[in-house]
Amino acid sequence: MTVIRTSPAQGDVSAEVTGFYEPDTGSIQYVVSDPETKKAALIDVVMGFDHRSAKIDSAAAQEILDHVKTEGLEVEWILDTHPHADHLMASSWLKERLGAPNAIGSKVAEIAELWREIYHMPDAFDVERDFDRLFADGDRFRIGGLDVRVMLSPGHTLGSITYVVADVAFVHDTFMQPDVGTSRADFPGGDAGMLYDSLQQILELPDETRLFIGHDYGTEQRDQPEWESTVKAQGEHNKHIGGGVGRAAYVARRTARDKTLALPNRMLHVLQMNLRAGRSPVPEADGHSYLKIPLNRF
Repeated sequence: MTVIRTSPAQGDVSAEVTGFYEPDTGSIQYVVSDPETKKAALIDVVMGFDHRSAKIDSAAAQEILDHVKTEGLEVEWILDTHPHADHLMASSWLKERLGAPNAIGSKVAEIAELWREIYHMPDAFDVERDFDRLFADGDRFRIGGLDVRVMLSPGHTLGSITYVVADVAFVHDTFMQPDVGTSRADFPGGDAGMLYDSLQQILELPDETRLFIGHDYGTEQRDQPEWESTVKAQGEHNKHIGGGVGRAAYVARRTARDKTLALPNRMLHVLQMNLRAGRSPVPEADGHSYLKIPLNRF
């Protein structure tokens, strides 16, 4: 069952955020809206992908569309924070149905270059074709009356970005909940030192800023997913970095932890599509699309 929670606006010029927990991948999808104008953006929405059968379904994304319709929202942006390694992004599927522009960080072009080599697909991944906007660090846009600022937040990937929407920030795979810590930094192009620097930059936001993360898997102490915290809570209580942990100590801990982690079971499948904004490869002569999986590369 999908867990859905809404974090209401905190006053004037404040964002309302509804999070939808996708249990298969532990991902949180977001609808962020301006209560005054009913304009909205969708962030990191998921398409279902069964890695055993390579079957795609749209149930999670359709639930988001149903919510948008019920709430009377107008979607102005379809946003992703990075090319996800653990779930298939719904960017193109949503764009076909809503007509809103889709966007991601500009350094996705560099991520695509890395994966062209890994897949040995030199002509793959035209990110300028598949995304309407490639945001650079410091870019600004609006969701209704809410100002949005883009922060480059590398470490988990070299091109991850954070969306700061008025009084909230969508921090994707940087922080996790304070009782869990932070996200891994061992994928191609990732770096624990860069992740530490990104975490510190996020902690420079005002203490009361609401932070919304990309994933939660629960803990031994709680079996329900959580995804909202604040800058103050993360700075004081985060398991990996709270209380002023230094860069060297953090990098050593993060690197040691990452060496124990297996690759996400969807990673080599979905990245071929996520670097196309979630599109499947062009069908071959028999009308079917096919993925290419590198052997013995990881």
